[in-house]
Amino acid sequence: MPRRRVHIIGVPLDLGQGRRGVDMGPSALRIAGLDQRIAALGHTIVDRGDLHVPIPETRTPGHAQKRYVREIARVCQRLHHMALASLIDGALPLVLGGDHSIGAGSVAAASDWALGQGKAIGLLWIDAHADMNTPESTISGNVHGMPMSALVGTEPHELARLGARTPTVDPAHTVLVGIRDLDEREKEIVRRSGVHVFTMTDIDRQGMAAIAERAIALAGSGTAGMHVSFDMDVCDPGIAPGVGTPVRGGLDFREAHLLMEMVADSGLLTSLDIVEINPILDLQNTTAALGTDLALSALGQKII
Repeated sequence: MPRRRVHIIGVPLDLGQGRRGVDMGPSALRIAGLDQRIAALGHTIVDRGDLHVPIPETRTPGHAQKRYVREIARVCQRLHHMALASLIDGALPLVLGGDHSIGAGSVAAASDWALGQGKAIGLLWIDAHADMNTPESTISGNVHGMPMSALVGTEPHELARLGARTPTVDPAHTVLVGIRDLDEREKEIVRRSGVHVFTMTDIDRQGMAAIAERAIALAGSGTAGMHVSFDMDVCDPGIAPGVGTPVRGGLDFREAHLLMEMVADSGLLTSLDIVEINPILDLQNTTAALGTDLALSALGQKII
């Protein structure tokens, strides 16, 4: 991979989650040596610090079907501005979460940057969950289960209007990989959305290399590049125990790395999220260390 300027942006947000702790994810990744190890690949690193994020103790949840959505939208709007500035400056924003609701801000930034090139942005959403619930379909009211719905649709509207265009991304260039845990009402939303979905069953049957090749082609063909949003719960809990919503049967170590290595080889990566690391639930920072390794693979680290 050509040498890049990488801007690290921490977003210690846990307002979208039902379990506390993912606000410590950015610190866990830095403790795992993220900055230094990216620099060792030859990239230029600028750590832009963490966005200010309110904590639940200082706010009220508000709407029961989209808890803390106003506060989450404000954080995502600040992330949008910062990530877009990095992209315009020619840098690659590496966004450290925090819960996955922050993807609404980072993807909106990538979409607006692509709009400036006269193109759409491709999106790889790598996750055990589709995150396509709406305030009408949600069981929990947790907004981290809704950002994809906002990106390809209109709800929650507070997250759907962060960028210059609605919907933020084109379903034809939006690919979900690693899906294995959907609410019943959410399944119908996903089917109607027009996004491409590769479940764990698809990966089991066809292999990660074939799935990754197809996913990258769908997201990257005819676009300005590809935003990758990687939720650590896509990995099996055996290798990533420190996540708030673990689901058995996820990606193994080599499947996860192969996917990110193929992202690097494509030359299409514009921006990257690593989210949903919960150090409270982790074992000796194992999940943050894995997240760091996966970011390095996406940025060009190779076995030989």
